[in-house]
Amino acid sequence: MRRQPAAMLGSRWSRRDLLRLGGLTAAAGMAGHGLTGCNSGSGGGDDVELQFMYWGSSFEQKAVNAMLEQFEGKHAGASAKPLYTPQEYDTKVNTLVASNRAPDVAYMLAPMAYRLGEQGKLVNLFPYLDKHPELADRLPGTYFWYGKDKSFGTQTANEVALLWYNKPVFDEAGVEHPPAEAASAWSWDDLVETAYKLTYDQEGRRPDETGFDPKQVRQFGVSASVQFVQTWECLLRSNGVDVVDEAGTKCLLDTPEALEVLQNLQDLMYEHRVAPTPVQLGNNAPTTAVQLKTKRIAMVFDGQWILLDMAQSDVDFGIGVLPSYQEPKTTSMGSPSVIFTSTKHLDEAVELYLFHNDPENVDLYKNGLWMPLERKYYTDPDAIASWIDNDVHPPEYKTAVVDYTLNHATTAFNQRLKNMDNINEVLTPALQRVEGGKEPVKDTMASVVPKIDGLLQGWNPTQEL
Repeated sequence: MRRQPAAMLGSRWSRRDLLRLGGLTAAAGMAGHGLTGCNSGSGGGDDVELQFMYWGSSFEQKAVNAMLEQFEGKHAGASAKPLYTPQEYDTKVNTLVASNRAPDVAYMLAPMAYRLGEQGKLVNLFPYLDKHPELADRLPGTYFWYGKDKSFGTQTANEVALLWYNKPVFDEAGVEHPPAEAASAWSWDDLVETAYKLTYDQEGRRPDETGFDPKQVRQFGVSASVQFVQTWECLLRSNGVDVVDEAGTKCLLDTPEALEVLQNLQDLMYEHRVAPTPVQLGNNAPTTAVQLKTKRIAMVFDGQWILLDMAQSDVDFGIGVLPSYQEPKTTSMGSPSVIFTSTKHLDEAVELYLFHNDPENVDLYKNGLWMPLERKYYTDPDAIASWIDNDVHPPEYKTAVVDYTLNHATTAFNQRLKNMDNINEVLTPALQRVEGGKEPVKDTMASVVPKIDGLLQGWNPTQEL
């Protein structure tokens, strides 16, 4: 997850940028397909032509296209055409919708999906829950509701925030590895103490030793971006507070509990000097996999999806649970997939919807990019083994990720909060100021919280199944 400016439509977005907006992966352009939807045909005869619009890396493109080919092979007379869109995704969705050429099934950013759902442009999948157990038994936090018995679907895939680390770096320093079970999670002080032991300047001096040169750091103990909300949202909840109150009308980032978390993150960089500042990272910071491999950083707060990159690198990595304040917490996050009401082949579109994020049809689960949605993949031993029993997922994955998700994950606030586009325009610059370290966190939050309060419109609904 790279540090790019948030939500710049003309550029390639990082997975972190999309999550900041309530999305899941890197967004994208029509890439050779043009602005042609599949709904302009007559739909007559036995031929069924569907179009599937999505974003992602080249690896994700390959996997999704293979899934679509597999769908065609199992559905005689049906075609599922990819509309791969690696840039300006929401702009091009708006263009297709305005010209009545929307795709049948598509990835979507949450704010846009809520808007389109309320406009009646997305299929309400609630009536299909009784017909399809695999749709009805997904983790509660993965559903998107926009009214009573109204859901435009679930996340494309699930993700959580974790602590990643280089095992040899810990072993060489004689430092205990991060805990892989929530019950044994570090305290914040444990994290800071460990980070001190793993931070060295060019002469091998630690931050608490005389002569340490903070401008010539060879290895940082930890990295935790303040700009990426999901690296600290879970810490807030661990400390007994949320970003916004239960009514969705009051921002809580100026409460003592929130200020403690945000100040602790800032202190990693400017007081303890065990984490890189934005200046030290640079504008084009390497990926987490590269940072760990080169021993530039010993451990990093990042999302589960980087397992794909980590597994393809030759770094000996490990996964731990995040540090805890009052109770262990991680954040569950993901953008939705949707079906447009303009589809001429609703039954087949629903079949494609169910097919596209089934771990039996997509290798992105076994390869580490995605986590499943259905509860059985977190509770049934055989189902769990079907996606994590391989060389990609390390031995501690069961406790550090699967159990952690099932028992300690809370849904990302920007997946449910209304008016997130406008809120992000205020929140993102404030987080950049916190990460820049030029003013106390308390002062930053005192100025930004009233502005966020003025934009709050409540939460989108939830519903028990």
